[in-house]
Amino acid sequence: MERVDLLPPAPGTDPARRDDIPVRADAYAAVPLLNCLLREVAALVPSDAARPVYRLPGGRLLRVRAGRRPAEPEIRAADAWHRVDHTELVKLVAEELRRHTGLPNHELPTEMTDSRDAVAALLTARARATPPDDPYLRSEQSLLTGHTHHPAPKARGGGPHADWLPYAPEAHARFPLTLLAVREDTVVDEGDTTALDALGDPPPGYRLLPAHPWQLALAAPALRAALADGRLVRLGTTGSPVWPTAAIRTVYAPEHDLFLKFSLDVRITNDIRRLWRHDLRKLRRTDTAVTEAFAALGPPAAWLGDRGHRTADFAYEELAVVVRDGFRAHLLPGATPLLAAALVEDPPDGPLPGTGDPAAWWDAYLAVVVPPVLTAFAENGVVLEAHLQNTVVAVDATGTPVQALFRDAEGVKLVPETPRAAGWERLVYCLLVNHLLEIGAALGEHHRGFDPWPAVRDALARHDLPEVPALLGSPTLPGKTNLLLRWTGADGADARYLPVPNPLCGRAAPG
Repeated sequence: MERVDLLPPAPGTDPARRDDIPVRADAYAAVPLLNCLLREVAALVPSDAARPVYRLPGGRLLRVRAGRRPAEPEIRAADAWHRVDHTELVKLVAEELRRHTGLPNHELPTEMTDSRDAVAALLTARARATPPDDPYLRSEQSLLTGHTHHPAPKARGGGPHADWLPYAPEAHARFPLTLLAVREDTVVDEGDTTALDALGDPPPGYRLLPAHPWQLALAAPALRAALADGRLVRLGTTGSPVWPTAAIRTVYAPEHDLFLKFSLDVRITNDIRRLWRHDLRKLRRTDTAVTEAFAALGPPAAWLGDRGHRTADFAYEELAVVVRDGFRAHLLPGATPLLAAALVEDPPDGPLPGTGDPAAWWDAYLAVVVPPVLTAFAENGVVLEAHLQNTVVAVDATGTPVQALFRDAEGVKLVPETPRAAGWERLVYCLLVNHLLEIGAALGEHHRGFDPWPAVRDALARHDLPEVPALLGSPTLPGKTNLLLRWTGADGADARYLPVPNPLCGRAAPG
């Protein structure tokens, strides 16, 4: 792969900046929490003030520095504005949610604090870590803000930092996988998992099974009996390290050009990230449907297929590993892949601020991202979860997008198993609200005066889908309520939406 320096080394590597880590951690952690609060429970108060003012459920007024990354929260009291630090913000959010829902929740405020403390630990670790040279790996490991609309995007289950920092992508971690041998009569194999056999040499009568060392430590009590009776044998580690991606439990092995997705019994954002048996058993059907849809689309659109999974019948979910395609068979020659989510983390040398023609760059981005998603839905009933962390955009040597690669069959929905209306709502949320609105807003901030929304409207209008006219005419879009979902204890896979303003409504498409 040709190296293109589009993403800079991680910030925070200057020792002189270590003293401001608490302040920076507060700032990083406040952004997604404020985004949730403003989207889900606050009401904008009409005002001519430079900073927008919101009324909270209890009647208090909150103002913030405007933008896609709200900051510097202040509460009105005694006829003056008072700055709120992160600890006070967590307390404020909890009080307002109790008023709004009538429900208590003692777990989520702790997660909010844990998320902020995790950011501080990550910033400290990054100050003494060496970022990868490869721009793709740097992009996967750049997400210090993470999910822009989740109250605790960096929480890691509340465990000691030493337990998870060695495996944290944001800390530029790289580590060998633990190699296990599973007795053949206990192996569960579905799909094509042969790539796993190249990672090591099991003894006769056994099959190789790589394991994530963090998950292996978490699952240790459940594995003692199998280790004692010989169903499971430790072999050592892989000869070369793997790199954790933004998903944390998914790693990339560059020497084998292979992605491996593991169970991880830790809550990351909304879910405990275990590979659940029911999801694994439908993985082949889902992946086959997406693979067929992309075969009909043809290049440059690409799907990184989940080829199959391997595990042990005595620890089906705990030891499961999914084998995913690498880039070699899919990436255009000379193109450099970058995680889409990294583009909104504001790398100063990234393609958004670096382009001299934001309109042409944005047209190229939309041309590679939008058609595969809408065509797969229209012609194959495939609902891609095309949010920022599931989309890799490949750029040429000038930083211009030339290809989009999508991933993660676990999040894909199929019509008619999922009703078409529900599938469309999910598609709109992932592609528009979670993805294009974030990239477009970031591009607009880097290039003042540039309006990204007419081009998005035009890109959608090119597709003859019955849902598109209503989408373009709707004053609102579906915004997922991650704060309320977590506060009310809803299932992590449950998607509930509140209307958010639609910047596409009422805008003329370019001629």
